[in-house]
Amino acid sequence: MPYIIVDLSDRTLYLLEGNRILRAYPVGIGKILTVTPVGTYTIINKVPYPYTRPGGRLTPYGTFWMGLSRRGYGIHGTNNPASIGRRVSRGCIRMFNRDVQDLARRVPIGTRVIIRP
Repeated sequence: MPYIIVDLSDRTLYLLEGNRILRAYPVGIGKILTVTPVGTYTIINKVPYPYTRPGGRLTPYGTFWMGLSRRGYGIHGTNNPASIGRRVSRGCIRMFNRDVQDLARRVPIGTRVIIRP
């Protein structure tokens, strides 16, 4: 079964199977005051989002959300691609929309997510 490692120091999310890296994606992480929590979690839900809400407003989570077992935190897309690679979120892990959709197709609910410093 695949699993995920998020390396906060290099702001990269790795999808692995065994010791083999299947994919590596750049990510945005939590600001200094709202850091991304280190630990081991699981993906508890997967929710596709429409790109816009009624009235044309962009959704805050890009095109996809994967909730983590730590309440209020998740891996999601963004409508601000310039935020990827930076410390900008409230603790969530931001990905390019195309990357979060690719990852969501590859991992089931229950996938282990290790976030390390």
